[in-house]
Amino acid sequence: MAVNVAEIYKNSKEQTASKEEIITMLYEGAIKFCNIAITELELNHMENVNTNLKKAQRIIEELILTLDKRYPVSKEFQQVYDYILELLVQGNIKKDKELIERACNDIRGMRDTWIEVVKQAKAGQK
Repeated sequence: MAVNVAEIYKNSKEQTASKEEIITMLYEGAIKFCNIAITELELNHMENVNTNLKKAQRIIEELILTLDKRYPVSKEFQQVYDYILELLVQGNIKKDKELIERACNDIRGMRDTWIEVVKQAKAGQK
């Protein structure tokens, strides 16, 4: 049985990551699965498109679960996540590259906003 060092490192990183880092990893994962789905769509591998878009959907659903409802901004995040989910679902049903790309771009925007918020929060703690 071969030892997969990359897998051990990944699992270790996930187990020691902060909440902020985990959310960033979730965004990165959703982006990765959207990109894979786009590539698979171009190759006409429809089953792989479906598989990867479902993975991206599950990640967005997980991000919805992480929302702290005590803050008013969570409602706005919920609306954006719902919109992204709809794009992913429709992109999957219709096998529509434009819808998938739009979802991926929105996820990137959410990730970039999240990273900036975390930076500002950390800077404010100093």
